[in-house]
Amino acid sequence: MTKGLMASLREAPATVPALAAVVLFVVWATSQAGYPVTHWAPGGLVVLALLAMTLVIVPLRLSELSVPVRIALGCLAAYTALSFLSILWAQVPGDAWEGANRTLLYLLVFALFACWRQRGLSAALLLAVWTLAMIGLAVFAALHVNAATGANLDGLVPEGRLVYPSGYANASAAQWLMAFWPALLLARSDRLPWGLRGVLAGGAVLLAEVALLSQSRGSLYATPVMLVLVFVLLPRRTRTFAMLVPVVAGIAAAAPAVLRVGDHLHNSAIVPATLHKATVAMFAAAVVVALVVALGAALEGRLALSESSARRIRRGVGTIAIATLIAVVVAGWALAGNPAARIRHGWDSFKAGYGASTTVGGHLTSGLGSNRYDFYRVALDEFAAHPLVGIGADNFQEQYLVHGRSDETPRYPHSVELRTLVQTGLVGALLALVGLGAALVAGARAVRPSIAKLDPLAGDVAAAALAGFAYWVVHGSFDWFWEFAGLGAPAFALLGLACALGPSRLTAPASSPEGVMGAEVTGPSADPPRAPGGRRLLSPRRLGLAAGAVLALAVAVSLTAPWLSQLQVQSAARIWTKSPQKAYARLKDAARLNPLSDEANLVAGSIALRYGELARADEEFSLALGRSHSDAYATLERGAIASSSGHRSAALALLERASRLDPRDPLTRQALLEVRDGRRVNVQELNRLILLGARQLS
Repeated sequence: MTKGLMASLREAPATVPALAAVVLFVVWATSQAGYPVTHWAPGGLVVLALLAMTLVIVPLRLSELSVPVRIALGCLAAYTALSFLSILWAQVPGDAWEGANRTLLYLLVFALFACWRQRGLSAALLLAVWTLAMIGLAVFAALHVNAATGANLDGLVPEGRLVYPSGYANASAAQWLMAFWPALLLARSDRLPWGLRGVLAGGAVLLAEVALLSQSRGSLYATPVMLVLVFVLLPRRTRTFAMLVPVVAGIAAAAPAVLRVGDHLHNSAIVPATLHKATVAMFAAAVVVALVVALGAALEGRLALSESSARRIRRGVGTIAIATLIAVVVAGWALAGNPAARIRHGWDSFKAGYGASTTVGGHLTSGLGSNRYDFYRVALDEFAAHPLVGIGADNFQEQYLVHGRSDETPRYPHSVELRTLVQTGLVGALLALVGLGAALVAGARAVRPSIAKLDPLAGDVAAAALAGFAYWVVHGSFDWFWEFAGLGAPAFALLGLACALGPSRLTAPASSPEGVMGAEVTGPSADPPRAPGGRRLLSPRRLGLAAGAVLALAVAVSLTAPWLSQLQVQSAARIWTKSPQKAYARLKDAARLNPLSDEANLVAGSIALRYGELARADEEFSLALGRSHSDAYATLERGAIASSSGHRSAALALLERASRLDPRDPLTRQALLEVRDGRRVNVQELNRLILLGARQLS
């Protein structure tokens, strides 16, 4: 096995930089799932460096890539370019730049994993390292939460839902379940060592149980969709079912204890004793399943069954699988009652919002009530108003402030499909659809039995990688996972890995007539092309290298400037109470580093207000509005400052505009009423209430 792996790595040297990227993904997973720009932007520079290094060490010929991969790269690159162009028409250019940079990150990750051919063993190494690392992180998360006490425990599992380590319960659940499907599908492969298969199966149980601690309704609805996709689209269904039986049994054995953690709260806080019992149950179930699967895999490796015996076993397992499916459907029908009535009730609760949800039985069974219906309504309305190229990357929040009806202020539409439609329009949606579709076609070719016969392990790895990507898409269809680099980057890496396992378009061998007659003479003896005056012209390779260097520099600048700007903003936020002048200087540097964002000016204006420097605050908020004219907060503050300074007409104009930008904000309405009644707004009291509301929201 070791010799075969080393040989595979020599044949696929791009595996080494890809492994370094996998380490980066795991680092992101340990803290906020890579959401802050200060996390993923420097990581993007690392991916860029890895991609550049791979291009230098292992030169890439686009002609050798399969047609689907080339289409995928072209469309995803065009989609990234469109995201950058959307800065021109976005109301908040700084947010559009950040959204475009995140899209650029995913393009770089996909290219790093998709452009170089992989072998079954090298790809298995990549996927197994990431999956095992996520299993290890799940072990740490369970033990860390179990050891926490008091306020620390409440922060990790607020209201009975595990948010650690991403800070968002649904993202945490997705983080574990994205790794669950590769763990399950790799564990079924008879080409892997029996011990590894056991660890993967037990790890799948643990990943599912830790995901249950987050009580994510999205994961609950995404799981049956994934089961259908796996059994309908992926081969080796009998082996999948045979592996699913012990894994599901282990999950079911520990699930009651795990669900009890969030269902039996004391004053909205979990009971530590309940958590301890759940931890013991989930680890016990994982260990038992690991031993059972490892033993079965070891026996399978020793038994030599005839083809007829193997065929009879497959038929028997297939019959049991069909019977199980029928039993599950019948039981689900009996429990759910009238399907039409259930669908109507679900739709009504979905439209009604959080008020339609019930807490009886825990969050998982609380229905479909949320504010997503209103998010989707606004997104579709904005798409209808801007159908061609959308409103600009990551520019949803301002539109929702104007047209939304809930008390939330979402920055994103909570759906990867609606995000694409509303922010980049039909052009972006078409580019993304064709690009991802071509990548899926390329990955699916590695799963086909006729191709998998050449490298059977490659087929198993491609199937597992595609399943991990599919989960990100399915669950991300009703949540904001695109914005978490710790979820999106591994998803595109998994898709790229599946593409790298498919058949490539090879150039003709040198011994063939095409290779000899069509070969370009590029050796030392070849005369370089010359201009009519005798001067040497740059060769296409040198031109390509120069263009690539310029492009890489532009990418590096695009990723670095907002990152450094945000670091300066964070530094100023830490020191402003002790060194306000240093804070102002750093915010000025931040504004220079990111000339599109208004955040540095907003923070500077807020600091000036705390020190009573109204003139300085007004200037900073004016600069912020110069960069983002639809900022409701800056408009409100300028209106309040104008009112306190006795400029009633200016205050009225500004506060009326602030009310149009955020019509549901009670503080804006109250300030406007005071000015209309001839009173002056108390700026300090207004900001005290703003700060109080922000603290309550956090």
